[in-house]
Amino acid sequence: MRVRLLSLVVVVSIGGVASAQDSSQTPPKPATSPRPARPPAAARETVSATLNGKMVAIDYGRPGLNGRKVDELVAKLNPDRVWRAGANEVTTLKTDTDLLIGGKKVPSGKYSVYVYAPATGDWALILNTDPGVPLKTIFPAAPPERADHLWPILDGYAKIADKEVVRVPMKSVPAKEPMDRFLISLEPAKNGASAMTLTWGDRAWTVPVKDAGVAR
Repeated sequence: MRVRLLSLVVVVSIGGVASAQDSSQTPPKPATSPRPARPPAAARETVSATLNGKMVAIDYGRPGLNGRKVDELVAKLNPDRVWRAGANEVTTLKTDTDLLIGGKKVPSGKYSVYVYAPATGDWALILNTDPGVPLKTIFPAAPPERADHLWPILDGYAKIADKEVVRVPMKSVPAKEPMDRFLISLEPAKNGASAMTLTWGDRAWTVPVKDAGVAR
């Protein structure tokens, strides 16, 4: 009886060790590593100012630096150094009154907005009457709801240079607040005068905007 009992204990003990070994040999599940975060899509924003009862509005996309430097990005521009002044759909300025922007006359209407960003020196604001091109012409697989949205000229500003209305130097100023996302602002108007400021990173550029009727 004692021999049979001892044999049973030995079997149970061996069985327990075997179970432990089987358990230890089961490969652990690999730790789940989080996917790297994708940069957020460029936000769309409209800013406006009222000059003596007349509206001036700018609609644009806001690309982010996402750890990059402004100079690093503009260095990749085409040789003409003209930038779309935003992201995705064409940046536009619409005014219900004639303007003086940096002292240059801009008739009432709607314009596409670009920026001349030289390697050195001040940037310049460009207004052009070309409305842009439908997304489907540069991206045939565009979703139907966006296929006809207008995009800026990306393959050489020379194609629309003859439609340029003004090219106005902007003054480089310290940024009021560093902006990871590109920002266009219009100051609240006073006596028919405002100012447009472009801010990106810790840099900013500004140009005065006035109601041409009052400025005369």
